Amino acid sequence: MCSLSTLVLALVSTVVAAPNGLSKRAPTVYLAGDSTMAENGGGSGTQGWGHYLQYSLSIPVMNKAVAGRSARSYTVEGRFQAIADLLVAGDFVVIEFGHNDGGSLTPTDNGRTDCPGTGSETCTSTYDNETVTVLTYPAYIINAGKLLTAKGANVIVSSPTPNNPWETGTFSYAPNRFTTYSSASATAIGSAATFVDHGQYVANIFQTLGATVVDAYFPKDHTHTSPTGADTVAKAFAKGLKCGGSALSSYVKNSTSSIQGSCI
Repeated sequence: MCSLSTLVLALVSTVVAAPNGLSKRAPTVYLAGDSTMAENGGGSGTQGWGHYLQYSLSIPVMNKAVAGRSARSYTVEGRFQAIADLLVAGDFVVIEFGHNDGGSLTPTDNGRTDCPGTGSETCTSTYDNETVTVLTYPAYIINAGKLLTAKGANVIVSSPTPNNPWETGTFSYAPNRFTTYSSASATAIGSAATFVDHGQYVANIFQTLGATVVDAYFPKDHTHTSPTGADTVAKAFAKGLKCGGSALSSYVKNSTSSIQGSCI
């Protein structure tokens, strides 16, 4: 008969080391984004859609989105690196930026605006009394994606959510350049990355819901959603996962037919 200590050691080794060398814990989903995704959204009673994603997935969700951030500032503050330090092979990271990445670097650099361009272009700017080199949006996303996939993560690059497309009283939505950049960045990261056109999935649902319902989803401004609106936006992301065939789709609890909207 084996001793108690031997039995404990055997059990510990079974939990810690799986046959393939990976942790046996369930995969974790990390969210990297701005206030449209973050806890408490943009304040004043708004909520980010990342808060509700946990209810559509059967695995844990860690919301690391931070209000006011862009792909650039999230990188500079070391937040992608912090996620890389936490994750284990097999985890998922959803990256969604765009709302704070536009603008101009002159005459004042706000620390969030990216260098114009679609690839390796760089800009020199002055921020916080220092001369800094600013990369393009795709460069920040690709660098982050490669950092994370090198650790064994599955990366989903998501297009930004739309501002209220019913704001003028007539429905209007057109993908902006960050949608194109996000799609191209996912391709450049490699086979461990996929793209979800979250903006289009949200817009399609919003068009069906109509102006009265959707206007109520934006109580503060045309960007930040109410809790109910954020829940709808989260379900649109789940729809995109299911329709797009991301590896994360196998953890979506809702069937495709039970989520509003159609596959695109």
